Formats: sequence, structure tokens, C-alpha cells
Amino acid sequence: MTKRLFLLAAVAATPLAGCGTANRGLESVHQPVVSRADYALDVQSGPDGIGPDEARRVTGWMDTLRIGYGDTIALDDPYGATRATRADVAQIAARYGLLLSDEAPVTGSPVTPGTVRIVVSRSRASVPGCADWSRMNDPNFNAHTGSNYGCATNTNLAAMVANPADLVRGAPGNGAYDAATGTRAINTLRDAKPTGEGGTWVRAETIGGKK
Repeated sequence: MTKRLFLLAAVAATPLAGCGTANRGLESVHQPVVSRADYALDVQSGPDGIGPDEARRVTGWMDTLRIGYGDTIALDDPYGATRATRADVAQIAARYGLLLSDEAPVTGSPVTPGTVRIVVSRSRASVPGCADWSRMNDPNFNAHTGSNYGCATNTNLAAMVANPADLVRGAPGNGAYDAATGTRAINTLRDAKPTGEGGTWVRAETIGGKK
């Protein structure tokens, strides 16, 4: 009777050991996920720009969205906006410390003639499923890492990255290279005296008047 109860308990506990998130390698299964949302506003446009009334409406809309660093502002205008229109929208974007992007994302509906569509794109990074304590107390006969492994590091990375889109495609370089900066460390190494000639020194500390 005792053996039968022990076997039943073991069989019942076996499925429980397989529940939860399994981290079978050194790379966490909890990775940052980047999501993007596009917000669009159609405004009237003419040869002289969008006008003061439309400019106030755009400013109020952006204030509601709480535009800030990391957001992208672009014009979706298949009919070709005038320079005055682009200048007006760029001036509004500059109030939030942003530049007007040259490429606008594709929106669902067509743009009405005589209007331009201002599109604000916002990316956010998060790590779904964290914190994960589903396998912290289960038997770990295969020496897997815990279910919460990687949550702290990747969640902090997702929170601190300036542009979440960089987690997907990386940050492009500007193509500029300063030879003086690039060779500074090498020149410092070459100019240093060898250690046998006094290139390094150790400070002599005194304790109780004795060296």
C-alpha cells in the first residue's frame, strides 16, 4: 500500500515538473519585443502653408500625444507639399526637439487633395512575460537556468535604449571618421616608456613611520 501511494504521488508530480518556462541555454527566452504605433492627422494645406488655425490644431494634437525624443514625425503627401507647408510642420516639430523625417509610413486611407497627413510614429520596447517565476521551485534535473533568467537585463535594456527601433535594425553610422580620435589610444601605447625604464611606478606607503 505504501509503495502504491508513492508511485501515484510520483506520477502526479511528473506533469508539474514540466510546467513553466524552460531556459535550456545561456541565451534567455525572454527577449525585448518592439512594437510601433502610427498616429495620423490630416490638415488643410495651401501655397502659403497650413495657416495659423491648422498650426494650433497640430500643436494641440502633438501636446495630447506628448511628443518627445524617440518619436518620428513625417508628412504623407502624395500630391507634393509646398515648401511653406513643410516649413510650417518642421517648425512645430522643432518645438519638441525633433526633425521632420523624409520618409512617412504607409497609412490605411488615401490622402484627400488639398490636405497633408502628419504621421507620428512611436516605438516601444518591452519584454513580455517578465517577471517569470513559473519554474523557480520545480525540480531541475537537467540543470536548466531559471524561468526568470534574463528578465532583469533585457527589461532594463528595453527601458534604457534611446530608440527602440535600434533593437531591430541597429543604429546606422554617420560615415564620419576622425583619424586623430581613432589613433589616440595607439599613439598613447606607442609613446609610453617600457616598464623597465620607469614606465610604471608604485607609490611607497608608510605605516607607523616605516616604509
